[in-house]
Amino acid sequence: MADHLLDHVRPYLHCNVEERIAYIQASRWIGHQVAMQAHNRLAELLARPPALRTRGLMLVGPYANGKTMIAERFAVEHVRNADQQRLWVVQTREGAGLAHFYESILQAFRAPIGNSRSVRRTTAQIDHLLDSMRPRILIFDEFHNALRGRTRDVEAVFAFLRRIGRQFDISPVLIGEVAVYDFINQTSEMASRFELHAVPRWQYDEEFLTLLDSLEGALPLAHASDLSDEPLARKVFQLSEGLIGEIIAIVSTAAAAAVRSGAERITKSGIQKLRYIPLSERRRAAIRSELL
Repeated sequence: MADHLLDHVRPYLHCNVEERIAYIQASRWIGHQVAMQAHNRLAELLARPPALRTRGLMLVGPYANGKTMIAERFAVEHVRNADQQRLWVVQTREGAGLAHFYESILQAFRAPIGNSRSVRRTTAQIDHLLDSMRPRILIFDEFHNALRGRTRDVEAVFAFLRRIGRQFDISPVLIGEVAVYDFINQTSEMASRFELHAVPRWQYDEEFLTLLDSLEGALPLAHASDLSDEPLARKVFQLSEGLIGEIIAIVSTAAAAAVRSGAERITKSGIQKLRYIPLSERRRAAIRSELL
């Protein structure tokens, strides 16, 4: 019974509908090859010897493709296992200029953000924090937010990234969309400081089918759905457009619907009933006209 499920998932079949759906909808880590390779690269940055000219890392790929999950999972494991925290995740704020960028760092360190607009004073505060906290890695999530201002503002952010490597022995990790790659590679000086770890869209191949098998084993449905078989796998791939965030959303939504209906398996007709609109088509979706 329920041989398609992972051992730790089978007990959830005995939970009530609400508990099972809550489990299905919970965030989950998928340790696929690209994610594990990124974790290995981050671990190497943490373990590296001191350097006068540190190298950083770019995690670049399309929206909704798991980049933030990769970074946050690594950060949580580090904090859980390390004697001293040496890594912080900075959620890069919307808005141009060094002041907004600095505020993102202060927020990550849970430091007070004053009303002063003096960049010099904030710089001193940041330097004091970095000197006392001694981070080895700063991960800047949604780093493309810092690239939407004037050229001189972007140059100031890049100058800061170079300085923290030289002065505080910090390796910056930049997470974002392809704009991050484009800006870093505009000059050889910045390009030489960052390695690329691509987080591309999934292809319809054996690795994608293995991902679907992993998801099926993690969702407490009484009957096997055979997600990796055609045409069900092809349908999920088309709707998700190869984005792992969309893949998980489609499969989880279909699984929750299967629990509510009593079907206890995901089917192609069940996915069609969701009327799921691919990300690239939502701007042109027919329902948009009803919102005006």
